[in-house]
Amino acid sequence: MTNTRVNEIDLLRFFAALSVVFFHYSFRGYAADAMSVMPYPLLAPFSKYGYLGVELFFIISGFVILMTAASGSLRRFFVSRVVRLYPAFWACCTITFAAIIAIGGSRFSASISQYLINLTMLNGFVGVPSIDGVYGTLLVEMKFYALVAVILAIGRIHQAQLFLILWLIASIALEIMPISSLRSLLIVEFSAYFIAGATYFLIWSQGVSLTRVGMIILSWGLAVFQTVNRLSTFEKHYNTVMSSDVVAGIITVFFFVMLLVSLKRTGFFSRNNWLLAGSLTYPLYLLHQNIGFMIFNIAYPAINPHLLLWSTIAAALGAAYAVHVFIEKKFSLPLKNAINNSINFMQRLVNTAIQEVSSIKTR
Repeated sequence: MTNTRVNEIDLLRFFAALSVVFFHYSFRGYAADAMSVMPYPLLAPFSKYGYLGVELFFIISGFVILMTAASGSLRRFFVSRVVRLYPAFWACCTITFAAIIAIGGSRFSASISQYLINLTMLNGFVGVPSIDGVYGTLLVEMKFYALVAVILAIGRIHQAQLFLILWLIASIALEIMPISSLRSLLIVEFSAYFIAGATYFLIWSQGVSLTRVGMIILSWGLAVFQTVNRLSTFEKHYNTVMSSDVVAGIITVFFFVMLLVSLKRTGFFSRNNWLLAGSLTYPLYLLHQNIGFMIFNIAYPAINPHLLLWSTIAAALGAAYAVHVFIEKKFSLPLKNAINNSINFMQRLVNTAIQEVSSIKTR
């Protein structure tokens, strides 16, 4: 069951990535932080809600990561995450760094040491700025992976529902009585989405129960409350006006669509293969933001903004496809084999050391 592909998840991933692309290109870059010189008022009133695609990513992540961890193997989970994340990340981070050096101008800069630390994907844990702002969500994802890894390490993944309930209760409590260190540890800002996604996987794999329905409802309520509550900060930063009803509605649609996925009621979308769309999602997400802004900054207003926007989106999709074909497909299996061989080697060393210690004690 853990190897079963949920086709519609790939399509949802791609939709989430595109919504973030449009948010960045037609709203965010020009609206704040002097990242882009090109406005795109035609789409801005709609695309400003595209940042919520990240929240959809987190729901999907909750679903997929618990599916990956369901086998109970910490080693398999670790290897799958490294192989899934790092080859494309190394390529995209390198491409972005090269673009910054070539066309970053005065708005974008990065040092070699910053780039090298970014390659570890752990820069957020040591206070080194990301060379592209989208990498910030990877820090959130890795915190979630760490929580799942702890449950795998103690051999309790079969009790995932109990841990999700405790996590949900703690998140609600920390929303009422904030303790910053615990909020950071438990990813309270986004935990509702991860919890909901993981609960959807339990429904998908084990069926509906009253407890799981209650978990979804509470997660939805917490997600809507937190997201709407953050709108004032968003409005101030981007000097815009947001509709709390629209935001709540979008979050609700995400939860409803994922409910349909978990109940296997997505019809046409589940019967068709969206693997290519899903494969493009990760490199597209990693590549698009700063490189797109740099292109806008050197080409606008000399090039018509409509042509510039859509051609840049097309170029980002093409680059994502190239990374998938020439990096992910080519290097993922060798990396997986190398990691497994390294783990096997370390295990043999440990076993040999234990045997030698035992033999010394018996002499």
